Amino acid sequence: MAIEGVEQAAILEIDNQIRLRRYDGYHDFALIWHQDLELVWLVDGDKEPYSHDLLNRMYDYLSKNGECYFIEILENGQFLPIGDVTLFRDDFAIAIGDRRYWKKGIGTKVLQRMIERAREVGLEEILVEEIYDWNTGSRKLFEKCGFEVVEKTKKGWSYKKNL
Repeated sequence: MAIEGVEQAAILEIDNQIRLRRYDGYHDFALIWHQDLELVWLVDGDKEPYSHDLLNRMYDYLSKNGECYFIEILENGQFLPIGDVTLFRDDFAIAIGDRRYWKKGIGTKVLQRMIERAREVGLEEILVEEIYDWNTGSRKLFEKCGFEVVEKTKKGWSYKKNL
């Protein structure tokens, strides 16, 4: 139970091609995403590829402190993970790890579904601790989905959406 008092859904449907599947402890396939230095720069502000240990610690943190899901897309009759998303009481994280799915509107669909999920679990707002200045794609995504800039951070901006 990552958000206290809330049972995490096993699957959150988005449409007939995209769904969110609850994190199940298996994430080795995600290491390749975190070897992509551009992705690491966008989400962490760092240019060091992840090690297995760092990947383990990241997913341990995400799954223990929020509702962590893999973003999956239907390909050849089966759902394949392409990224992850986590809703916390006081933060939010999303990453499309597979570059083939960047700039295809998937992030918008996922964020809209997670806004619905936040309402379902009784949150009154969604906070995003920081989106870096150079991550213009994420900043535009959140602003398009109704998030407002709260304040300037050291390397970017924090955002909030009232529900």
